[in-house]
Amino acid sequence: MKGLLGILHDFFALFYPNLCVGCGKNLYRNEKYLCLNCLAHLPRTNFHQIVANGLEKRFYGKADIQHVTAFLYFEKATITQQLLHEIKYRGKKELGEQLGAFWGAELKNSRFDEIDAIVPVPLHVNKLKSRGYNQSEWIAKGIARTMEKPLLTDVLQRAIENPTQTQKGVYERWENVSGIFDIENSETVEHKHLLLVDDVLTTGSTLEACIIPLQNVQGVKISIAALAAVL
Repeated sequence: MKGLLGILHDFFALFYPNLCVGCGKNLYRNEKYLCLNCLAHLPRTNFHQIVANGLEKRFYGKADIQHVTAFLYFEKATITQQLLHEIKYRGKKELGEQLGAFWGAELKNSRFDEIDAIVPVPLHVNKLKSRGYNQSEWIAKGIARTMEKPLLTDVLQRAIENPTQTQKGVYERWENVSGIFDIENSETVEHKHLLLVDDVLTTGSTLEACIIPLQNVQGVKISIAALAAVL
């Protein structure tokens, strides 16, 4: 049976090739979304291994956090931008989960393993309906799976649908997200160390807006993980 399935896979691949989203080359049967070469050469930051890294310093004096990291460096016209575009705008939410799972395996063997639960940055219900999924939640789902930590999607809620952050300056980004998040079921995260997960960290204004209501929960500690970061 496996032989027949393999033959059928190869037959359909002739007409509907399964291509790497990074380099565009054909994928082998054991590869999904990314070829092994692209996966091996992703521009990792390794910030999970560096205390007081550049991202942690970005939040100094702004929010009380434990650790901050990002999986990949973000620059325009690079594989990181291509991956984020595929995840966010072309429906490849499973790619987000896959990258999250790869990354979660690395976080599990670092100082981030002290977290108790994972909370994705939420979308407003209207944006969720139009897109069909929350890309940050799928990234968080992969991290939660390999870190073996619970994923909490019913704690942090986006109460206000704000305009896109694209093309906004630092102050405009902060003003755009101020007061847009609420907390529900706060008792479930009391005295817990939460890992707040987003797709891209730029100025940090969205994450700061998430942290403000979370810090009102008794005994809560917060760390941050973004799939990519603009430095």
